[in-house]
Amino acid sequence: QRAAAIGSLLSSVIAITVWGTAIVVVLEIIGVDIAPLLASAGVIGVILGFGAQTLIKDYLSGIFIILEDQFGVGDIVDVGPVVGTVEEVSLRFTRLRDMSGVVWYVRNGEILRVANRSQGWTLAIVDIPVDYDSDLDRVRDLIEKVAIDMDEDPTYDDMLLGQPQFAGVESMSGNAVVVRVTAKAVPEMQVQLVRTIRERIKLAFDRAGIIVPVLPPQQMTPPMEPRRQ
Repeated sequence: QRAAAIGSLLSSVIAITVWGTAIVVVLEIIGVDIAPLLASAGVIGVILGFGAQTLIKDYLSGIFIILEDQFGVGDIVDVGPVVGTVEEVSLRFTRLRDMSGVVWYVRNGEILRVANRSQGWTLAIVDIPVDYDSDLDRVRDLIEKVAIDMDEDPTYDDMLLGQPQFAGVESMSGNAVVVRVTAKAVPEMQVQLVRTIRERIKLAFDRAGIIVPVLPPQQMTPPMEPRRQ
């Protein structure tokens, strides 16, 4: 799509140049004085330029988005007003579909900054509460066993980039300790990986008799934005 957009832009520029040159040559051949016409065209161009500033800004932004490869179809991006999957990138607008399935058309001139969550890798962050009196060494050993098993299991190769890491204690409350696990994830699989790690750890805790308390929402550490590289 990037090549198609660039090709379309070049074709338009070439066509305008060729037709403009041809018209000037024909007018000169038939003896028409083109000086007044060029002056009038210049004035009209200035007027149209002021009136079409927004459109020109959209197209210029679209050109830089495409040439710099800031994002492409299939990427998950945050462009400010919306976070979603890119479905189309044109010179004038970008079409996104958010998590609820709503389609957004964002003018390229309105995109002031882009967070691309599909370049390189994202960091999956999983916070797990355990009972305050739990043996943290045992908790760590269980989590590290789950991490090793997942890293060695080819089933997770499409979502996991390296062994998950036990990051340590993230927070404490009156009845629980929240431990954090992190893992490098394939960008589009970050959410699925978080769910999978949480499920695998819960099953391991159940088998070992580790209690996972139910915490009020305000006691849980809010999820962090995925990091990228």
